[in-house]
Amino acid sequence: MSIEIKAEIAGIVFEILAEQGARVASGETILVIESMKMEIPVDSRSDGVLAELCVSAGDVVGVGQVLARIKG
Repeated sequence: MSIEIKAEIAGIVFEILAEQGARVASGETILVIESMKMEIPVDSRSDGVLAELCVSAGDVVGVGQVLARIKG
């Protein structure tokens, strides 16, 4: 089973906190998006492995864009 983590707000990927292949827990922050001078954490929605990180620091992202995929 694979879960897509999507951007809920447009902005710039400010910081990546988890590496591809790392185990992540539900609620763990994977990355941070900066939007309108605010930092918005993007959390994993399930326990699993960060199978794919689809963005890099500095990337501009839009609402609904896939940021990462978690395999549970």
